[in-house]
Amino acid sequence: MAGGGGRQRSPPGGRLGMMAAAVVVVTATAGLGVPMRAEPKEEQHSVDLIAKNYVYGNIKHEVSVYVKVFTNSPFLVCMDLARSQEEVIDPKYLWIGPDGKSLEGRMYVNLTETGKLMVMGFKESMSGAYTCTLSHKIIETTTQEEREMFEAYKFMVYAYREADHAYRVFVRFTTRECELAANGQFFEELKKILNNIISDLTCHIIEPSYKCHSVKIPKQGLLREMFVSFQVNPFAPGWEEACHQVPYDCEDVTNTRVQEARDRIGEFFNKQTYALKHEFQTVPTIHYVDNSFSVTHIDSCQPGFGKNDITHKNCASCCVVCDPGTYSPNNEVTCQICTRPQVKKYGARSC
Repeated sequence: MAGGGGRQRSPPGGRLGMMAAAVVVVTATAGLGVPMRAEPKEEQHSVDLIAKNYVYGNIKHEVSVYVKVFTNSPFLVCMDLARSQEEVIDPKYLWIGPDGKSLEGRMYVNLTETGKLMVMGFKESMSGAYTCTLSHKIIETTTQEEREMFEAYKFMVYAYREADHAYRVFVRFTTRECELAANGQFFEELKKILNNIISDLTCHIIEPSYKCHSVKIPKQGLLREMFVSFQVNPFAPGWEEACHQVPYDCEDVTNTRVQEARDRIGEFFNKQTYALKHEFQTVPTIHYVDNSFSVTHIDSCQPGFGKNDITHKNCASCCVVCDPGTYSPNNEVTCQICTRPQVKKYGARSC
C-alpha cells in the first residue's frame, strides 16, 4: 500500500485511560463506461456479447457515456442495436470529435472498419460530443435502384473520477465537570494518539472539536460528557509523493488508505471498552462512553470535477468533469456556474 511502511500497532487499550486519570470494469453500459478488453473478432459477436460490451447510438437522442480518467472508453457503435442486427450495404462511417474535426488517424482512438470507436487513455479534455454519420445504400429488389441513406448518432462522453473518501467520526467521553481543565488537555492528547495511529498511511485528523454537555441518563442521574468530533482525511503531508508510486490516478489507493485509517481508529476505541472493563480497578476521571463511536462517510471531488445526480443521474456517485461554463476550484462536490461565458472547456478549475 502506498503511503508508508509496516502498519503501526495501536496504543495499548489502557493508554488513553491512564492519561485521563493523570491529566488527561470491466463492463460497459449505455450509461457508464469503464475499462474494456480488446474488441473481439467480428465473427465471434453474438447479441448478448454486443449488448454487454458496446454502447449503441440512437438517432432520436444523444447517448451519455461516462469514462473513468486514464482508462479506455467502451466501443461506441455508429448505429443502433436494431440496425446492427440487419444487413447494411456499403456502410461508411464518419466520426467527428469534440473539436469538430475528423477522428480518422488520431493516435488516441481505435476506429474499426465496422464503425466502432474507442477513445484510449481518456482525459477530462477529451470530454464532449462524439458524433458519427453512417451512410449506407438501400437497393430495391425489383428495380435494383440504389438510394443512399444517412443516419447521425451523437454520444456525450464525460470523464469521471471516483469520489475521494473521508470520514467524520463522533465519539463521547464521560468527565467529572464540563469546566474541568483536564478536558482540554485530554482532547489534545487524544488528537496526538489518533494521528500517530494513522500517520504511516499519510492520513491525518482534521477539523477536531469537542463540546461538553450535561446528559440525563435513565437510572443514572445527570452526567457530564464530552462530545468529540473530527474528520479522518487522506491528504496528510506527503500524500502526493505516495501517489507517484501508482501509474495512473491515485484515488483508489487514497480511498483504500483512508478506509484503513478509519478501521484502525475504530479498533482503538473498541480497545478502550475492553480496557475499562478489564484493566482498571478505578474508572478514570475521563473515559470513553461504550458504543458511542460512530462514523459518517464524506465524499469530495478533485478540482475540475463535481457531482450532479440530476444532470448525470446514471453516474450519480461519480465525480464527473465540470461542463463548459462551470468550474470547481477546490475539493467540494459541486461545479459552480461561471459568470464569464468565454470559459468553454471541460474540467475548468477557475473562471
